[in-house]
Amino acid sequence: MRLYKKCLHCGKELEGRTDKKFCDPQCKSSFQYQKEKERPERFYNKVDNQLKLNRKILKEYNKGGKVTVRAEMLLKLGFDPNFFTHYWKNQKDDVYLFVYEYGFLTRKENGKEKYVLVIWQDYMIKNPKQSKIN
Repeated sequence: MRLYKKCLHCGKELEGRTDKKFCDPQCKSSFQYQKEKERPERFYNKVDNQLKLNRKILKEYNKGGKVTVRAEMLLKLGFDPNFFTHYWKNQKDDVYLFVYEYGFLTRKENGKEKYVLVIWQDYMIKNPKQSKIN
C-alpha cells in the first residue's frame, strides 16, 4: 500500500518504495528549500544579517579612518544603530559603538544627527573603561 502517490514537490507519479515521497533528490531538495523559505527568519539570523549589513555600510563610508556622515545617509541603506558588537568609552565619556572593527559615535550638529565613524585602534583596548557586551 503506497502512502504517497505523487511527488510532494512536482506532482509526478511515484514508482518504487511504498514510503517514497519524492521522485528524485532534486525534488526533495527543492521541497525542503521552499519549506525553509516560508518559515519566519530565526532571531540569530536576523541579528547576524543586520551586523553584517552594518559592518558593510560602516566600512564603505569610512575610507579615511575617521569620518563624519549624516545619519540619514546610513539609515537609508539599512544601517541600524541598535545592532553592535561592543563599545568603547574615551576619556571624555563619549561612547563609541562598534560593529567588529568599525565604530560610530552619534553627534548632533546644527540640529542634524550625524555619525562620527572610526576604526578600532590598538590603544582602545588598553583603556580600562573599554567594555564588551557578552
